[in-house]
Amino acid sequence: MFTIIHFLVTSVFLTALRPQNRTMHFVTEFILLGFQGQREMQSCCFSLILVLYLLTLLGNGAIVCAVKWDRRLHIPMYVLLGNFAFLEIWYISSTVPNMLVNILSETKTISFSGCFLQFYFFFSLGTTECFFLSVMAYDRYLAICRPLHYPSIMTRKVCVTLVCVCWVSGFLCYPVPVALISQLPFCGPNVIDHFVCDPGPLFALACISAPSTELICYTFNSVIIFGSFLSILGSYTLVIRAVLRVPSGAGRTKAFSTCGSHLTVVSLFYGTLMVMHVSPTSENPAGMLKIITLIYSVMTPLLNPLIYSLRNKEMKNALKKVLGLTISQN
Repeated sequence: MFTIIHFLVTSVFLTALRPQNRTMHFVTEFILLGFQGQREMQSCCFSLILVLYLLTLLGNGAIVCAVKWDRRLHIPMYVLLGNFAFLEIWYISSTVPNMLVNILSETKTISFSGCFLQFYFFFSLGTTECFFLSVMAYDRYLAICRPLHYPSIMTRKVCVTLVCVCWVSGFLCYPVPVALISQLPFCGPNVIDHFVCDPGPLFALACISAPSTELICYTFNSVIIFGSFLSILGSYTLVIRAVLRVPSGAGRTKAFSTCGSHLTVVSLFYGTLMVMHVSPTSENPAGMLKIITLIYSVMTPLLNPLIYSLRNKEMKNALKKVLGLTISQN
């Protein structure tokens, strides 16, 4: 599904952006400054980000394989986790490989079309993650608050439908903001003090002010971020209310531990998103924006497998089985 969406959107975007470059835009490429500093510091930064990237691929890839190969995990909760882990692989891959190349590059350039393609996929995958977090919170609400009705409500068909809705709706949300920003005139300079093509720096480089476009984009981001965040908050509020009624102290402790871990990642992800994409970013220092973006684009994909899956006993057993099978085959 992702490959088909990737091919169609790439073809459409490249076709749409090429004529704009000839008739409207003087800028044909952007320079992503990324993390500046001495060569030794950049090498250290490269090594650290590469290690985090490889660990993220390893952790999320192991979860995808475990869910796929262990039939005991073919239930809604783990199907959602498997898709979420698969999403995290693509989410971090939409920025980190280009970031690593830029660190080692002398020119640090990215084409006009490539910049907006990165913009589209990075934000579409981030939006899809928001939707998945909402659905996963809803799944936990049903399992804890309505356990007797859970099998009849969260059927395999419903689960597959929710997964498809998350993927498709995530990729249908951002063509309009990307098209609006890409149609602004960019006549120079073309230097973006960031490691990704982000709306804030792109608005700053436009030759004309576009308050209406900025308002549309920030409103759009606010609706997506706050809408999904409030749905997660509502689900976990109902979960906590149900947990407080559990007579067993051990049961309450276990449930609160799970909810607390999930809410920690949700708070980290949404907190940084709100700072970056809900409030105008022109007042924030460029260095702070890079750190905030690094947290939700690199750190959360690394932490999510640990929080959502690797602390789960059934997932641990499945991972041991998968790793043992891989070792025996080798």
